Amino acid sequence: MTLQAGSEAHKTLFCQDFIDTHQTFDPETLPWPELTDVELARLRGVPFWQEVYHTERRAGAIVDAFTPQVTDPIVREAVRIQGVEEARHARLIKVMIDRYGIDAHAQEMEQFPADLETAFIDFGFGECLDAFLGFGAFKTARESSFLPEGMFEIFDTLMYEETRHIVFFINYMAWREKRRGLGGPRRALKSARFYARAGKRLFGMVQRGQEPNDGRDFAVTQANMFLDGFSFQRFVADCVNENSRRMGAFDPQLMQPKLLPSMASLALQGLRVWELTRPHLRRREAA
Repeated sequence: MTLQAGSEAHKTLFCQDFIDTHQTFDPETLPWPELTDVELARLRGVPFWQEVYHTERRAGAIVDAFTPQVTDPIVREAVRIQGVEEARHARLIKVMIDRYGIDAHAQEMEQFPADLETAFIDFGFGECLDAFLGFGAFKTARESSFLPEGMFEIFDTLMYEETRHIVFFINYMAWREKRRGLGGPRRALKSARFYARAGKRLFGMVQRGQEPNDGRDFAVTQANMFLDGFSFQRFVADCVNENSRRMGAFDPQLMQPKLLPSMASLALQGLRVWELTRPHLRRREAA
């Protein structure tokens, strides 16, 4: 039987599944690997740790602030657990920063808007976008042996939790919007608007991450590991395929993100058609 978005059965499933799959661990006691000088230089050379640390701290603070406003008991408990996990992600990044001497520190937290639910929704769509692109980047970094496998195993735990957050958020939004009477087309337009805002914030984060050293340190010493044989088409395919693989671990009755994977799959088809036409274009230009 297919669950109806907004129903009590749907709410119980997506909330209870999230609560039941919560893991307990201490970032301090994880098996952090010893890094060689080369690996340590690579890790320290990544220009985005300051932004990542602040983003994770901000995520935990937003979710914690929003939790008391959730009136439904089981939804509130699930949101509370997400806040615990977001705060733990920030602690995990802080443990890594301290352990490996990364140049990043806690920034002052900006004041949140009065409408905390909108802030939570903004954050949720941002997390969906970040994770979708992160799936492909994570696969590329792992395959290039940018860092030892032990480090990727630690961050795989974080990636799994991020995927759980996305599934919970997508179902929360479907439940919320259905209860407010929004149909499919209006929900899609609303999602596109929030994704556009998330994309703008992500672009700003990338720009800020390059500012301390104008991106030069990373570009010279690290990027060649990723750019050797890099193909944008392959990156998009990795994002789509990794998203599908990671989402496959969840109950098939739960709703999953559709807009980003669909857009990426459409772009991938266009890139493949373009690749097929290129030899003809070259012959025509040569003639």
